[in-house]
Amino acid sequence: MWRTAMPPEHTRLEVDFLERSLQLRPGQRVLDVPCGFGRHSLELARRGYQMTGVDVSAEMIHVAKTLATEAGAQIEWRTAEMRELAWESEFDAAFCFGNSFGYLDRDGTRVFLGAIRRALKKSCRFVFDYGMAAECILPRFTEREWTPVDGLYFLENNHYHVAESCIETTYTFLREGSAETRTGLHWVYTTGEIRAMLQEVGLAARSLYQSCEGQPFALGSPVLIVVAEKE
Repeated sequence: MWRTAMPPEHTRLEVDFLERSLQLRPGQRVLDVPCGFGRHSLELARRGYQMTGVDVSAEMIHVAKTLATEAGAQIEWRTAEMRELAWESEFDAAFCFGNSFGYLDRDGTRVFLGAIRRALKKSCRFVFDYGMAAECILPRFTEREWTPVDGLYFLENNHYHVAESCIETTYTFLREGSAETRTGLHWVYTTGEIRAMLQEVGLAARSLYQSCEGQPFALGSPVLIVVAEKE
């Protein structure tokens, strides 16, 4: 479903933004975590960057390897948890894109951000997008949503846990009379909380955007995009 939902032109738009905001130069080493099936890494590899993709899903990494082989791209793929990055001061840039931030609680998010900082070289940048920022999701929170995707219906039932600032979502996938259901948790952080967590681990937020076109972030924006730098 996710591969179908992300058209190539959308990926190219995001990668254009990553090139600009990460201040990339050809040949630099870039970390994509979590990478999913590698749509950003594949496009960046085509543009001449040395890519490393990390994801906890062995299935996603298998798909990424297959797609890279078909494209003739040399990319390092690792199956690992996003909090457990093995590198120290090795990457010129890192990013977490494609609705991948916010699935960890506060302690887990700090560990992840700390692992990103260790993996980066001095003064290098980290960019992530986050659609569940409090300023994004709370003004437009809905309990039920559904979306058709290439012959499949994707339903979401959302419950907001006020005490934990966490959205519990039941995902239902309907196709050809069959249904599958999964449950996920997405923690809601304010922009101020995110800036504080970054600062705690030694990453400074440099810019806040609401789109890959570079529009400044504001209350009610559809997504928060953060450009941070290792201090």
